[in-house]
Amino acid sequence: MNQQAFEAGRNAYRQGDLMGAVAQLSAAKGPGEVSGAVDHLLGNCLMKLGRYAEAADSYGDALRDGSYGHKGALACNRGRALLAAGKVQEAIASLTLATKDSEYPTPYKAYVALGNAYKKMGNVREAGVAFRNAAIDETNPDPASALRELGGCFMQMGRAVDAVEAYRTALDFSTPLQNQNAIYGDLGLAYVAANRMSEAVDAFNHATSDGSYTLQPEAQAAFDAAKKAVAAIAGDGPSETDAFLAAAGYGTGTYDPLDPTGATGDIMPSPEDTGFFSVSEEDLERKDKSERKVRRKRKHRGLKVFLVILLILVLLGGAGAFAYTRGYGWPMQDEVVQQMFSANASGDDISQFLSPSLSSDQSAEIKSLLPTGDTTVTIDGVDRSMTESTVLATAKLAAGGTQTYTIKLVRDGIGWKVSDVSATYASQSDGSASLTSSSADTADSSVASASSATADSSSSTSGTTTSGTISGE
Repeated sequence: MNQQAFEAGRNAYRQGDLMGAVAQLSAAKGPGEVSGAVDHLLGNCLMKLGRYAEAADSYGDALRDGSYGHKGALACNRGRALLAAGKVQEAIASLTLATKDSEYPTPYKAYVALGNAYKKMGNVREAGVAFRNAAIDETNPDPASALRELGGCFMQMGRAVDAVEAYRTALDFSTPLQNQNAIYGDLGLAYVAANRMSEAVDAFNHATSDGSYTLQPEAQAAFDAAKKAVAAIAGDGPSETDAFLAAAGYGTGTYDPLDPTGATGDIMPSPEDTGFFSVSEEDLERKDKSERKVRRKRKHRGLKVFLVILLILVLLGGAGAFAYTRGYGWPMQDEVVQQMFSANASGDDISQFLSPSLSSDQSAEIKSLLPTGDTTVTIDGVDRSMTESTVLATAKLAAGGTQTYTIKLVRDGIGWKVSDVSATYASQSDGSASLTSSSADTADSSVASASSATADSSSSTSGTTTSGTISGE
């Protein structure tokens, strides 16, 4: 390394001569030479000049000098340079590497940058985790900023109550010298989303009280709506405690959600003792996954209905119309019957296969007719029409022998539901296959001869014979 050029470059950097510093530092290394000290300072110069991609390369060169150290700082700087250069995925990888360095003295810097990178990716949950880690870092001189970002992530995830607690804690950790108006404005929005209107009005009033802060249009609209809501319920008692808070587990007078164990004994808990800060990433992920599942179910309910209608329209077009009127659908009749017998043999609920028009007694009677235990069911034939169908099936019973069934189904959208089940016996008078209903339990091996009669009676039905083995517990 050219020590004289390095010293000249460092002096130029200190004096604010960035271009001069870049020129001297670039001359301080020979071809192929590795120097963490030179490349680190060169990266800083390039970063300040806005040459982010080149800065990232310099920090990367410095990381290759194993004797230099400072891996956490270099990886953090490289990640921020990559983020500024628009290379978000690479930035996340570098910033994550910085957080793994146990000797990195200020990991909150990497966590803040990591949170911003995840926000650009649209990954709000991971951004929230990163900002939370930045907030609890003891070396962070401004945890309030990270907490405000965390509150914003909670709002985007639809977790208004958690956002309220993040903003409240941000106020607790901000100093009088800091402008708290913006945090109060965010808190007001969170209170409105949590249906805590009187507290929202109070927060917005704090934000605008000194006249130095102007609410954004969205916040102003929320402020106006909160004031109208409070005016409408004036005289009906306090609104701080409502059903929303009770459902979320944030009651008043029971526990402080920031200090559920009461360990601090203080109104304003410290970050070391607060329950809020002890929530793990796994807890956040578990709760977020559960809430996403509920939201997805609600969101996609209408979409599922639309897709079913769309499929019916497709069936009704061209060759599909012919198939629909001939009794075809999805699932097919024989599939519904097979699945119903299988579910009953395993002791599962069969209501999903039954017509919703059946009464509870009728459903129970059908269930009592179906066999249990290891049973092999064979579909002997299917008589199809557009709205009603009949399936003939033979069950080989676990105790030996066979039993035949007549199953009637009705159209349910594009699929089928079972409307009636009857056991089928051979006539004792002439041996022909007449069909009768039975409310008795599943017949035993003494009616095994009925299977041959059923085969004759089903000869007029259409469809191929299918079978399946059912294993019950």
